[in-house]
Amino acid sequence: MKKKTYTQWALAVALAFCLSGNAQTFTDKKGKLTEQQLQRWSHLDLAKDSIPGMSVDKMYAELIKDKKGKKVIVGIIDSGVDIEHEDLKSVLWTNKKEIAGNGIDDDKNGFIDDVHGWNFLGNDLHETLEMTRIVKKGDDGSAAYKQAKAAYDKKYAEAMQGKQQVDFLINVDKVVQKHLQKAVYTLDEVKAITTTEPELTNAKAVMTQILANAAGADFSAQLEEYRKYVYDQLNYNLNLELDGRKAVGDNPEDIKNTKYGNNIVFGPDKEEALHGTHVAGIVAQTRNNNLGGDGIANNVEIMTIRAVPDGDEYDKDIALAIRYAVDNGAKVINGSFGKSFSPHKQWVYDAIKYAEKKDVLFVHAAGNDGLNIDLAENANFPNDSDDNKIEFASNVITVGALNYNYGEEVIASFSNYGAFNVDVFAPGEEIYATIPNNKYKYLQGTSMASPNVAGVAAMIRSYFPNLSAKQVKQILMSSGTPLPSKVVVGEKKELKNAAEVGKSAAMVNAYNAFKMAEQLSKNPKGKVKIQG
Repeated sequence: MKKKTYTQWALAVALAFCLSGNAQTFTDKKGKLTEQQLQRWSHLDLAKDSIPGMSVDKMYAELIKDKKGKKVIVGIIDSGVDIEHEDLKSVLWTNKKEIAGNGIDDDKNGFIDDVHGWNFLGNDLHETLEMTRIVKKGDDGSAAYKQAKAAYDKKYAEAMQGKQQVDFLINVDKVVQKHLQKAVYTLDEVKAITTTEPELTNAKAVMTQILANAAGADFSAQLEEYRKYVYDQLNYNLNLELDGRKAVGDNPEDIKNTKYGNNIVFGPDKEEALHGTHVAGIVAQTRNNNLGGDGIANNVEIMTIRAVPDGDEYDKDIALAIRYAVDNGAKVINGSFGKSFSPHKQWVYDAIKYAEKKDVLFVHAAGNDGLNIDLAENANFPNDSDDNKIEFASNVITVGALNYNYGEEVIASFSNYGAFNVDVFAPGEEIYATIPNNKYKYLQGTSMASPNVAGVAAMIRSYFPNLSAKQVKQILMSSGTPLPSKVVVGEKKELKNAAEVGKSAAMVNAYNAFKMAEQLSKNPKGKVKIQG
């Protein structure tokens, strides 16, 4: 889900302050966590640690002990994964039917040398949004075109405003740098500036306010992150002239045209596989090896399927990626992606139904717009219902994001929600995991919440393989820790009943899920009651 997340939103608010002259005070997080707690807060326990984690450490300490599970393959459909990362090398899926590097499709599955997965994007890096593609095709008089055009115009206007903000702040930064004769400076140094020059006076006022609000954050890094986000939107995502697909060489409108892509699963630029590498690490970075953080699951193999560019994914790629994962043995698939328009959604629906038939669980991120996705205008594809009344598949679990402060504001402000379309919530803010080139980083989004749940699902499937994907979904929903009765959602901070924001109104709890799975595995024909 490579859309605006909390860090970028917070900086955007700070930038808006600069232009409007209205003071903005950021709310401090309650109960400061130690660095060790922050790095693994999703593993902690609410009762023991007062942190709304998933009780993963408790599960390992009290329930697993000497138990032995079977290996479970988790498909990561994302931007690519750095398969050479020190903390992921030992958990990679390897296609034993394929002889590496011989240029032959040894297992005759249509993919040459797919040793660790497949790259459906080839050398494609930057892409447009689906709404941009629809608008680019021209007005055909359809409702879909009108909706896409309205959404595109709004998004473009916001991006232009963002460009104005970021250009303004870059200029302010340069003025201060020039005066202080240094690229990196402190709040105290800015406060100490004495001048009557109007431009420098204004720059001092702006930077004083921003650095005071930043509370120790790396301003330069935040500014560069926001600059890249804004300019990528204008240069790629909203660029009506861009044809990123040309690098792939296939016809994205033809689902039968499947002979494309390559086996370089981290793509043409390993750094651009940051999102997928982080997602993979959340699920399975090696536990207890004194490197980075710990993955949720200890008995899994990561299968990499690159199908999510910088921009919106193509329906064709996602449909084929799901089928690839299923056909090559994945029992859990993580989909940390999503979009507002899906012209070939039936291709994806059919792939999800295929996964259901083959007993594969599909874990999907709810989205980062802070909206109620039960409303048609806020739809987040793919989903598991076309009418918000009946689910067409039983193997899809959609995940919203939590932050680490339990209480009414436990749901991350960026997280989408919905009484019908969001099944559960899981840690998604400030999650520490692998990124390319043997590095680690905190990232946030429902993109991070989803693999936390995928990791728990993989553990259940590992230790209780007689349970179906449908049963695993039901267990995750029914065994969770209840949300507070009232919760705040969205950037407008609306107060709602917990039952209004998620189907189960619960936060995934690995310890409870494992215990329930253990009971159900003894009577797999029994039923699980979903709370909420």
